Amino acid sequence: MADGAKVYGAGDTEVRALDGVSVGFETGQLTAIMGPSGSGKSTLMHCVAGLDDLTSGKVFIGDTELGRLTDRDLTLLRRDKVGFVFQSFNLIPTLTAAENLTLPLDLAGRKPDRDWMDNLVTSLGIGDRLRHRPDELSGGQQQRVAIGRALVGKPEIVFADEPTGNLDSTTGGEVLDFLRTAVDDLGQTMVMVTHDANAAATANRVLFLGDGKIVSEMEDPTPDAILDRAKHIGG
Repeated sequence: MADGAKVYGAGDTEVRALDGVSVGFETGQLTAIMGPSGSGKSTLMHCVAGLDDLTSGKVFIGDTELGRLTDRDLTLLRRDKVGFVFQSFNLIPTLTAAENLTLPLDLAGRKPDRDWMDNLVTSLGIGDRLRHRPDELSGGQQQRVAIGRALVGKPEIVFADEPTGNLDSTTGGEVLDFLRTAVDDLGQTMVMVTHDANAAATANRVLFLGDGKIVSEMEDPTPDAILDRAKHIGG
């Protein structure tokens, strides 16, 4: 993103959710985004992922500038090049785990790369749950299916919004371990919005937002260092 701004309202009611943000996300790295409520974390992710448009500035995924795409082309780009993992899993309740896993490819009329899918299923430890529907799975198993769904199409980048927010600490730790594995062993590029210092500490880099700006960043973070930095910026 180059000089990205997102403004809501005008005049006295104007809110600058993003205020001149320039940031890049390196291939094969996990970047965490942190900051207090209202700092612009989710707005930044939504704009970079093409879920929302900027008021000014530019966003690129690879060499493609999102602002130049038609609505249809933007939809196709999100489908083919971007993966999403949400706090609430967002699985289709009437579909099995396997059907949820391949849903993006099914909608696109594409066949999964069988070796890649088998690798994902094995890495996620859900091979014995593929015939089960979401209500027959634990929260951790549902999130693993959701992560598999995000990765099955080999996207250029995956965005995870509070991916452990609905999980207990043990299950959340297992999910974070897999996200880290996806980056290290599968070469995935990932951006994670989180308020959890332990989750952010699994990242290669942490960006701290405040009032719509990137106010600090940290390489090779630890939970204690993250908490200390967050205290100084109000997050």
